[in-house]
Amino acid sequence: MVKVKTSIYVDRDVWERFRRYALRRGVEVSRLLEDLMRDEMVEDLLDDALLSLAGSESYEVDFEPVESRGGLVSELVRVMRDERAGGVSR
Repeated sequence: MVKVKTSIYVDRDVWERFRRYALRRGVEVSRLLEDLMRDEMVEDLLDDALLSLAGSESYEVDFEPVESRGGLVSELVRVMRDERAGGVSR
């Protein structure tokens, strides 16, 4: 992996607290920043993965919303499973 040196402007107090935080955790500041950046971009990365799987530039998640019919949750789950099984072709 190629590393890149960069400069950013951060509030001094925030930076000092962040450095102490990293030190307490026993993690290098660079590593912690990389982890935070990856965490922040996770939705974008998932979107890229879905686009790759879909094989196109856009995708749509297809689902039918379920309305509560009252009663116990286990009864609702059973009804949903029965409906799904009825829609599956073999």
